[in-house]
Amino acid sequence: MKKILTLLLTALFATACNAKPKPQETKPMNTNSKIAVVYFSATGTTKRVAQNLAQAIGADLHEIKPLAPYSSADLDWTNKSSRSSVEMNDKSSRPALAAGDFSVKGYDQVFLGFPIWWGTAPRVVQTFLESQDCANKTIILFATSGSSGMGNTDKDLKPSVSASTKIVKGKTLNGNPSVEELKKWAATFL
Repeated sequence: MKKILTLLLTALFATACNAKPKPQETKPMNTNSKIAVVYFSATGTTKRVAQNLAQAIGADLHEIKPLAPYSSADLDWTNKSSRSSVEMNDKSSRPALAAGDFSVKGYDQVFLGFPIWWGTAPRVVQTFLESQDCANKTIILFATSGSSGMGNTDKDLKPSVSASTKIVKGKTLNGNPSVEELKKWAATFL
């Protein structure tokens, strides 16, 4: 009897050890929420990521457009007199937006993307947020950057929205991530 019990336990143990692990399930997209991907892109890098993200999660896509588009000279961070340097050195700077009729009003969640400038979001992103009613919304940040991470961007943007707005730090999405990679990342928030 002892031998049979030992054989049975050995067989059960071997079966358990050889069992294949279940594939990790991804959380299904929340189909009850209306989701938007909103982005600012000066050179096209963030735009590509935003387009892939919108495709990955089936979200509406909207571009934040400054009234005066940024030229290469405007983006020269080594020139203290360049437009981007002047704006980023002035915390009260709010570049004007191009006319548009987009509103986050009908959305529950907004993925908000931008390049990192001087360790934070460009001032035009604050202009956008301050022009919107973001009350009771969840805003998930994503960024592209040649050299730095998100830093305190979530804290920097918080004064631009109402107290009931939840801002989630998100991450930098460099290297042109695939639609599938973005779907897996976004699933953690949906």
